Amino acid sequence: MDIKEIQSLIKFVAKSGASEVKLEMEDIKITIRTGALGSTSPETTYVQQIPVAATPAVAPAAAVEAPVAATPAAESEDSKYITIKSPIIGTFYRKSAPDKPAFVEVGDSIGVGDVLCVIEAMKLFNDIESEVSGKIVKVLVEDSSPVEFDQPLFLVDPS
Repeated sequence: MDIKEIQSLIKFVAKSGASEVKLEMEDIKITIRTGALGSTSPETTYVQQIPVAATPAVAPAAAVEAPVAATPAAESEDSKYITIKSPIIGTFYRKSAPDKPAFVEVGDSIGVGDVLCVIEAMKLFNDIESEVSGKIVKVLVEDSSPVEFDQPLFLVDPS
């Protein structure tokens, strides 16, 4: 099972309204929980069983690290900004093509309907448009990196 199939499964479970789905196959176990502990985004546990004879390299479950919590001072400073979040799961791109300029840079003024980035999901490129006007303060995601549903992408100063 590859990452695209897992992402499709996550979307399907999130839309179905099920609170938990467990899938066990020969070499993998997947548990998808939605709405866990008041969370609005699905939580996924992905475990791949490693044969006993395999070398003890890095286990797939250890590859996922918890995000570092922001300090209270940084949270209060960022509270005056509007956070633009990802509406879908996919790969985040700041520009339409490798040889093109980024849609927006830090310090750019944006308006409602301006394209901020592109998120590729299942071979479809989705323009992500701004729903607010303001100034880009910070880009929170690296170019060409995977993003989750409701993951913060940009901070915008509405003033």
